[in-house]
Amino acid sequence: MNILGPDTLVFGVDDVAACERFLIDYGLQATGKGRFEALDGTGVEIRRRDDPALPKWDLTTANMLRKTVYGVRDASVLEQIKQEFEGEREVKVFSDGSLELVDDLGFALGFQVTVRRPLDLPAEVVNAPGDIRRAANITGVPSGVATAIVARPRTLSHVVYFVPDSDKAEAFYTGRLGFKLTDKFIGMGPFLRPAGTADHHTVFFIQTPAHLQGCEHFTFHMGGPTEVLSAGYAFVAKGYESFWGPGRHRFGSNWFWYFKTPLGCHIEYDADMDQHDDNWVPRVAPGIMDNSQVFLFHWHEQWAPGGKQQ
Repeated sequence: MNILGPDTLVFGVDDVAACERFLIDYGLQATGKGRFEALDGTGVEIRRRDDPALPKWDLTTANMLRKTVYGVRDASVLEQIKQEFEGEREVKVFSDGSLELVDDLGFALGFQVTVRRPLDLPAEVVNAPGDIRRAANITGVPSGVATAIVARPRTLSHVVYFVPDSDKAEAFYTGRLGFKLTDKFIGMGPFLRPAGTADHHTVFFIQTPAHLQGCEHFTFHMGGPTEVLSAGYAFVAKGYESFWGPGRHRFGSNWFWYFKTPLGCHIEYDADMDQHDDNWVPRVAPGIMDNSQVFLFHWHEQWAPGGKQQ
């Protein structure tokens, strides 16, 4: 199945205004009707928790993510998904041809022909002795001394769920939707990518007690590690609380910086994720700190020569 990755995350929240302001400050563009988009059109939708149009959430957890909508290559993939599940569980078909069903863990999934727009944007380029990538006289940061680095989320990257049975989740997504296992933490859970992307993962399941089931975090790809750091620093300056980072993961190799949110989960900026094809052999390792991160910085107030160090 040519599933590309998550197009939209739909949340049912308590404080709509706070969540909308949060997403704008994070860097997404408000496009109306509670939708906030990255540069390629993927994004987040915010609704009131009691909106009757939201899929049901019967579990008594703090989860506010009510639906994950995956983008697919074309209508033929929607037909494949429909045929896979029709007669076994309810498959809702909407007027635009999109589908909705519930996975084996109780999460509502949507499937639609993707809204993703192609991006033609340069990534961060690094120079190093022996491998000069940036042309002469092209600066790595804006030339003006006080020129800010504009860092905007490019595309919805991945979602991480707390689940009571990560093996069951892995079996459903690999066996029924064609996702591929890329790596796995023993006793914690699998990193998975759908067949239509080479990204190391678009979903990661973490084994937890049932009362915690729900979205742990979600993230958008940035243009490089400098954008992760720049966006994160600007976010802290707006008063938002850093949760973990900045740093760099080992599985996936992506740079990260996580923040607390009013959405009932965390949010991340990430960049420079590994790409894999079907020749990749999944790694299996204990889910310990040294396997989760290569290194971790600790944010503090900006320091300048002659100023007071924090």
